[in-house]
Amino acid sequence: MKYAIVIEESETGFGAYVPDLPGCIAVGETSEETETLIREAIEIHLEGIREDGASIPEPTTRTDYIEVA
Repeated sequence: MKYAIVIEESETGFGAYVPDLPGCIAVGETSEETETLIREAIEIHLEGIREDGASIPEPTTRTDYIEVA
């Protein structure tokens, strides 16, 4: 499965979340570190869902860019 992630820069580093997996977040000092950490967080999050016997949410979020003048 492919999940959309959002990585945002802050004053102290970067944060990431997965819109289709509420509560799945990661923070890091660089965007690269944050991307690695959110990948690990997704794996752990999905493992927890499976252990709870719940259904894995299908990815539904789409991403795109809109160019404005």
